[in-house]
Amino acid sequence: MTYSIGEVARMLGLTIYTLRYYDKEGLLPNLKRTPSGTRIFVDSDIDTLKVIECLKNTGVPIKEIKNFIDWCAQGDSTLQQRYDMFIERKAIVEAQLEKIQKTADAINFKCWYYKTALDAGTESIHKKTEEKS
Repeated sequence: MTYSIGEVARMLGLTIYTLRYYDKEGLLPNLKRTPSGTRIFVDSDIDTLKVIECLKNTGVPIKEIKNFIDWCAQGDSTLQQRYDMFIERKAIVEAQLEKIQKTADAINFKCWYYKTALDAGTESIHKKTEEKS
């Protein structure tokens, strides 16, 4: 199955400009074109774009994503580099998740705090609880 640049943009929530930029930067080395130069995307290009977006969403610069794409083209000899890259990304994402979870916990506490104060009609209910502790 083949897709136009507009179809791919809609499917992945990207702009046509972004897809053209990725192609210009060499992130889609296997992208085919019609004789008139129109880009033709196939499922493997979409898979590549999903990985690019994954890396980009974790803060990897385009230059490093290009290195990853080049490693993929080099085959099995670069498996270790690719693995190491994703191990590093995993650690970064896990740290971000931990930070977000702490933020969510603080927000949940404040929601509880204000809901119980609203139900009691006063914030002083929490001061009484703190005094008993």
